[in-house]
Amino acid sequence: MAALLCALVPCWAMAQAAGDEFGSAWILEKLARPAPVRTSFLEVRTSPMLKAPLRVAGEYLRPDERTLVRAVRSPYVETTTIRDGRATIERAGRSPRSFALSRAPELAGLQASFGALLAGDHAALARQYEIDVQGVRERWRMTLTPRDPALADAIRDITLYGRGAELRCIETRPREGELQRTLMAGAARSADAQTDAASLEARCRGDGG
Repeated sequence: MAALLCALVPCWAMAQAAGDEFGSAWILEKLARPAPVRTSFLEVRTSPMLKAPLRVAGEYLRPDERTLVRAVRSPYVETTTIRDGRATIERAGRSPRSFALSRAPELAGLQASFGALLAGDHAALARQYEIDVQGVRERWRMTLTPRDPALADAIRDITLYGRGAELRCIETRPREGELQRTLMAGAARSADAQTDAASLEARCRGDGG
């Protein structure tokens, strides 16, 4: 049977296809970025108390394997540094605040998921979350459901949307409050102040530019 298959399809192509099977491991391999790395983000927050969605823009930075930095540039300036189990928040005109990640499971989950994604560490991500993947390589969706009880009490799930090797958007569904949408890289750069909510959602989920 193997000889017959190799006669119809080159054996090297069969081996390549078997080793390049689409799924969460394939996505993690494509998303892996060794430190140092930085990427733009546009976070869109909605609330019944807001007349329009709040747009928070900035960068995620990973200067080394142990550190994740969330640097907000607009509409205010704030830097959150996560390292060695602690988070430090610095904002202009205020004294820095530092606290253990055990007090903020959302930040702990952010560090764990981003660290695993950028390292291409499928095993680490699977320890933190149940992973479900849908779609195709050109347009995929990966849903992460927290395994840790503390994080699960705060977050229902996190859904990542991407095209090939590009992570386009992250949607976080909290247990309480509104869905939080964060556009990344090219999707963030292509959105401006005039981009409406429907267009932002389309960009996030792969329907927009």
